[in-house]
Amino acid sequence: MANNVLGGPLAICSQDPMTGFFRDGCCNTTGDDQGMHTVCAVMTESFLEFSKEMGNDLSTPQPAFGFPGLQPGDRWCLCLRRWIEALQEDRAPQVVLEATHASVAEFVDLKILREHASP
Repeated sequence: MANNVLGGPLAICSQDPMTGFFRDGCCNTTGDDQGMHTVCAVMTESFLEFSKEMGNDLSTPQPAFGFPGLQPGDRWCLCLRRWIEALQEDRAPQVVLEATHASVAEFVDLKILREHASP
C-alpha cells in the first residue's frame, strides 16, 4: 500500500467523480503514469480556468470517456507538473495531504504543501 506525504497510508481522493491514474479513487502512481497524477487537489474556478488555458479542459464533460467535467469543490488527482505550474502562477488549488502520494514530497517541499493544505 502506498503512503501519503505525511507518512501515513494513502487515503482516497475522490470516488465521485472517480479519479486517479488507475481510476480507483486514489492518487497512486507507477512508472506507467508519465504525468504523475499524484496530487489530490480541491478544484477552484481559478485553477480550472488555468488548466483550460494550459490546454487541459477539466471542466467540460466528455461523455465518450465517462468524464463528467469538474466543478469547484471537486477533488481530483492532478498531474504534479500542472500543480507546480499553477503554484508558480499563484493559482494552485488546495491539497488534501492525506490523499497526496508520498512521491510528491520529492519535488515539492512539505512546508509548501502544508501552506496549501485543504482544511
